[in-house]
Amino acid sequence: MAKEKEIKTNAMRILEKKKIPYETLQYECDEFIDGVHTAEKTGAPFEQSFKTLVLQGRSGQYYVFVLPVAHQVQLKAAAKLVGEKSVEMIHVKDITAVTGYVRGGCSPLGMKKQYPLFLHKSALEFEKIYISGGRIGTTLYLRVQDLLAATGGKVGEF
Repeated sequence: MAKEKEIKTNAMRILEKKKIPYETLQYECDEFIDGVHTAEKTGAPFEQSFKTLVLQGRSGQYYVFVLPVAHQVQLKAAAKLVGEKSVEMIHVKDITAVTGYVRGGCSPLGMKKQYPLFLHKSALEFEKIYISGGRIGTTLYLRVQDLLAATGGKVGEF
């Protein structure tokens, strides 16, 4: 029997190019589900599962925020962190155009452009966290420090 070839995402290709180890968790899903339900499907602990949100500042600059799946981004704190007067979530219809990914499969790695990335400080409580793998049905498990190194990300509270 032929072995089914794993489809690589941009996020996986970036990690491999940088020789960063990661694990892949696959789950069955045909449409968007939120991070809480993704964690349930994969069996990943909620507190170690992180979602990726893209916000736009008043200046027009995009910012990537990676935070626990059960948390909501605090817009005032996020704006202060990035030095903007205000930030807001980008519209769902703009996700693919801005990131190259679809809603529910937006990875902090491998977007069309590398936007400033901020990782919620709670991630530092763990050696490894779960993030989107770059498509619906794929989750990556990797070291927090490797994610920061690969993205040039900063840690903050938002």
